Amino acid sequence: MVCLGNICRSPLAEGLLSSKLPSDTFFVDSAGTGNYHVGKQPDKRSIDTAYKNGLDISNQKARQFSTNDFEEFDYIFVMDNDNYKDVIKLAKTEEQKNKVDLILNQLFPKENVDVPDPYYGLQNGFDMVYNMLDETCDILAKKLKDKHL
Repeated sequence: MVCLGNICRSPLAEGLLSSKLPSDTFFVDSAGTGNYHVGKQPDKRSIDTAYKNGLDISNQKARQFSTNDFEEFDYIFVMDNDNYKDVIKLAKTEEQKNKVDLILNQLFPKENVDVPDPYYGLQNGFDMVYNMLDETCDILAKKLKDKHL
């Protein structure tokens, strides 16, 4: 799961997808294309939103996306078109590029819809993003389980 700073959207997506998949079979992580918040917890509003929905993401620490992630992960889901472009620029092969997709393409196939960044907004933006990602991660978890289990 990749967003810009790895403190708002991608930590929520990581927590949601992790909660929907068996941890002995799947490893879900998140990163940011920027290095602004490396080593920091998710935004308090993301932590609060997750917590009120039964998830604890407070132990996550922001990290920057690296080219090693192409080797470590089978799928790379980005939150918006800018992050998509930034991640694709780092890909060295077509195989690596094919691992990358916008997460909302699970919900809106081939529409390339962005998950809005709630960072500069109010709490309700985090709630909206959570609900959007929750629905998307339901679809994604089912596809992953069907393919890998």
